[in-house]
Amino acid sequence: MTPEHASELTAKVCALAPVIPVLVVEDAAHAADLARALVKGGLPALEVTLRTPSALDVIREMARVEGGVVGAGTLLTPKDVEAAKEAGATFGVCPGATDRILDACEANDLPLLPAAATTSEVLRLYERGYTVQKFFPAEVNGGVPALKAIGAPIPQVKFCPTGGVSLQNAPDYLALPNTLCVGGSWVAPGAMVKSGDWDGITRLAAEAARLTR
Repeated sequence: MTPEHASELTAKVCALAPVIPVLVVEDAAHAADLARALVKGGLPALEVTLRTPSALDVIREMARVEGGVVGAGTLLTPKDVEAAKEAGATFGVCPGATDRILDACEANDLPLLPAAATTSEVLRLYERGYTVQKFFPAEVNGGVPALKAIGAPIPQVKFCPTGGVSLQNAPDYLALPNTLCVGGSWVAPGAMVKSGDWDGITRLAAEAARLTR
């Protein structure tokens, strides 16, 4: 897979909804219900972070949920890329971007949303062919003003800002011409997942899905 094709596919994922839920799921038994709740609320693109021992099983369960588009976040090694693809992930997300990760995703035909935090990182990925990137961590790297400033000289690159994004500041990011969507964890709070409050999560998802771009 070429970087150009990967960016085409990740752009389609970003176009599904204004928010991509960033999910840290401890128990795979919650996976299917959580995915159904988010999809029902209007958020079909689901990023399952590889931060728990159950993450790959969570991806497997969510990949079976109708209407869901499941990706793997926190890809740190080529082995992560291979395992995520085998588990059923249809896109990947990385907190940064190294040649090893980029090579692995391209070799395994896994569309990647690579992250950048500086103009030099953005340009390096752009030179390789990635025109859709993750701006991470967004808030600590200057937030909306920083992303707006990056967009002035590099309008060719579009972003999914993630990291410190909330219901309150998401509209400011989404108003930027170089923002396709945002990533956020607020739509699936850990306490609500553990208690099985799927109706509550659907309400949060619906609220996020109504955000305008």
